[in-house]
Amino acid sequence: MEESVIIQAERIAGDFLLEQVKTSYQIIDKGITNRIVVVETESHKVVVRMNDKDTFPEFIKEKWCIEQAVAAGVPGPEVLSVGMVDETAYMIQAFIEGDNGVDSTVPKTEIWNKLGEYAKRIHSIQVKGYGGNLIDQVHGEFQSPSHPGSDGSWQGYVQYNINGLTEHDRLIELGVITQMESQKIRKLFEHLKSEPFRFGLNHGDISLKNTIVNPANQVILLDWNAEVSVVPRATVAQLMHYQILGLEESASVEEFNAFIDGYGISEKDLSETRHFLLLRAFDNLRWAIDQSPDLIESYAAFAKQVVDMIMD
Repeated sequence: MEESVIIQAERIAGDFLLEQVKTSYQIIDKGITNRIVVVETESHKVVVRMNDKDTFPEFIKEKWCIEQAVAAGVPGPEVLSVGMVDETAYMIQAFIEGDNGVDSTVPKTEIWNKLGEYAKRIHSIQVKGYGGNLIDQVHGEFQSPSHPGSDGSWQGYVQYNINGLTEHDRLIELGVITQMESQKIRKLFEHLKSEPFRFGLNHGDISLKNTIVNPANQVILLDWNAEVSVVPRATVAQLMHYQILGLEESASVEEFNAFIDGYGISEKDLSETRHFLLLRAFDNLRWAIDQSPDLIESYAAFAKQVVDMIMD
């Protein structure tokens, strides 16, 4: 029989801390994907995050990102250990006292303003390459896996999505775009391909649920889903994505503006982020068509919303 999540976390923490576990409890809200357990011993209180063995590189990447971000002035949890037990990857972090950003009594606009400031600092971290796989921790080099039609580079990514805009495009058949819109979007994507963008590290999931506000009202940033991409547009596009989907964790208009003010994002970057968002929406939809047919309907609906927003 499979070991329970709490027992497994107690065993991992106990083996690392070399202490008897006193109490433990699982955190099961906030839309988390990892199995998360708080474990307390006589002298330590830690958070054990667990997932399938395939996520081990993600934990290694997250540890690297947290350490780089802390050095850049973005508070994060102390990572005590990353490892593998049987088929389970885990990360042990020091427990942070405080309230989740969603539940904090600190005004939400103040937290979002601070997140804007943090995003700017994260974007200043020295990195190389493009994509979501950290392949060299010493030099902070990231990579995007190649696939048919793309060599994994930013240029290849954009060109792949330009090449998909044909007369027989499945996106036309799905009602996402018309033939005329396809031609206009091709010009937008050609423009994206020729722009001299700045590439930087992105947190990947900036939202209130991924923060803790400690007793000193300091905002601590958690749970990275990092990648190197165009900054600040990739981060702003993520916030817009959540807003369009109407997700619970999306920023209100006032909160979004507080983030923009905290970062100091220009009107040009803000307006052209929509084109970046459209590129991502199309790329995700083409991935679903090739790899995950059950997601086609929802991805097509989202892509259509972005098209309508841009073509208005």
